[in-house]
Amino acid sequence: MLLTRINFAAGKSKVYLVQMLSAAGTGYRFNTRRNKLKDKLILRKYDPIVKQHVLFFEKKKIRSI
Repeated sequence: MLLTRINFAAGKSKVYLVQMLSAAGTGYRFNTRRNKLKDKLILRKYDPIVKQHVLFFEKKKIRSI
């Protein structure tokens, strides 16, 4: 009986880890995931520095997950 080792190629990631930046100009940031095939994210979330909901824009891609 002959046993062989098979190496499979790793699949490509379908998700990016991105950094979101507050549009209020406070410098508050958080990281989130987004699909690789989608356009840049724009989210409305709570900014604790100004204590209200503001828009957050995708600043940069951090890495593939």
